[in-house]
Amino acid sequence: MSTSTLKSEQARLTDQDRELILATQEGLPLVSDPWGELGRQLGMPADDVLSRFQHMQETGVIRRVAAVPDHYKLGYRFNGMTVWDVSDDAISTMGQQVGDLPFVSHCYRRPRHLPYWSFNLFAMVHGTSREEVEHKAAQIRELLGDTCSGHTILYSSAILKKTGLRLRKQADKP
Repeated sequence: MSTSTLKSEQARLTDQDRELILATQEGLPLVSDPWGELGRQLGMPADDVLSRFQHMQETGVIRRVAAVPDHYKLGYRFNGMTVWDVSDDAISTMGQQVGDLPFVSHCYRRPRHLPYWSFNLFAMVHGTSREEVEHKAAQIRELLGDTCSGHTILYSSAILKKTGLRLRKQADKP
């Protein structure tokens, strides 16, 4: 989404949208009915909360609502971004198949930067050991078959803080 498109979408955020984004910047409430809890906090019906989020997703204001697990706390201390050189005519199909693997947390296509970087498919896998990550990469390699002419694994060396959409609180209106 271009900056001008994003600014246009921001201009169309309702006061309710802003309240919902501000209320969820640190995450959804960890309860069985997060939409109902947000509704109670903001004085909105749960159905309205959910429909506002769906509208913001449809218009591109937000990309998705998803859990962001702390892999380290779950014991997954080895994180490998597997990168693949997949033929252009197969990348859409193969990317979908790789992304559907249960152990791939995210998968996306990126442009090559030849002659320095030939990889165009990225798939993140997590493991409790380096061997586990390499085993999962071998499964991806088998799936890709002849459509792939090379790959490597880039291991994480630091934990980066992940954050979602952030809005500044507006000054009180006169």
